[in-house]
Amino acid sequence: MVGYRAHIEETERATLSDRAQRAAASKGREHLEEEDDLRTCFQRDRDRIVHCKAFRRLAHKTQVFLAPEGDHYRVRLTHTLEVAQVARTIARALRLNEDLVEAICLGHDLGHTPFGHLGEEVVAEWHPGFRHNLQSVRVVEVLEQLNLTWEVRDGIANHTWSMPLPATLEGQIARYADRIAYLNHDIDDAMRAGILTERDLPPQTLEVLGASHSERIRTMVTDLADSSGAGPEISMSGAIFEAMALTREFLFKEVYLGRISPATREAVRGLLRTLLEHYSSRHPPDEGQPVANPRVAAVDYVAGMTDRFALRTFEAISETTAPHLALG
Repeated sequence: MVGYRAHIEETERATLSDRAQRAAASKGREHLEEEDDLRTCFQRDRDRIVHCKAFRRLAHKTQVFLAPEGDHYRVRLTHTLEVAQVARTIARALRLNEDLVEAICLGHDLGHTPFGHLGEEVVAEWHPGFRHNLQSVRVVEVLEQLNLTWEVRDGIANHTWSMPLPATLEGQIARYADRIAYLNHDIDDAMRAGILTERDLPPQTLEVLGASHSERIRTMVTDLADSSGAGPEISMSGAIFEAMALTREFLFKEVYLGRISPATREAVRGLLRTLLEHYSSRHPPDEGQPVANPRVAAVDYVAGMTDRFALRTFEAISETTAPHLALG
């Protein structure tokens, strides 16, 4: 049989930067497996993620807007695909491993709750220590048992900025790409919803990053590539990073949390807590392995729900109509 994988690994050795994480040098999987004849270990990881159930559920999980009615608002799946696209562009420019960075990006939000940031906040209140990035690792390690490589799991766990720096440059790219993608597409969605106009954005956002969706992405991606060309870490210039941080602060205040009405906030809290309490008192109807701790089992099941399934399940459990959820 032709050594397809060996040829790809040889191409990586010949063409990638010395700073790249090569598939042949991976730290491997927790459970030893025979290598695939066609694909490198990182390509297999990417494929396993795309074919898992948690990935398919991202199509019906909120990004920003709760239970969105419009067809063009982003959801977790479209967000994930945009993150992967941004990350691959950066990795290609820096001659780093595109397969690794793509696998990390495709898996980074598998553990996210329904109802976006607010949903994660509510689950964390009920089960302290819950974080979507760590739940994503739990999904691939325990719930779906994908047996991914160490580098992919490290990138998924550490893609949030409150965590340690990812061990690979590819993981660091995924961390930046996540932020670049969601800042830009969330501005776009907020404008589509009539919440914002370009004029509402902070002056620093418009002057430093750009006055359009495509210009802002190009500015941040180009700056990241220029600033990371030879250093030991992936980085941005000070001015661009500061403008990005200011834009994020603005969106949290005006879109992510500030626009959610107290009534909607309480409705989501009541809905999720009802589900968590219900499934902590009886084993969830899950296909995975039984979990000894009933609260952990409840979190696994409820965090894995899509927005619409959470609404339907709440109605079945409470025998009442699910609340109408809206941003603003």
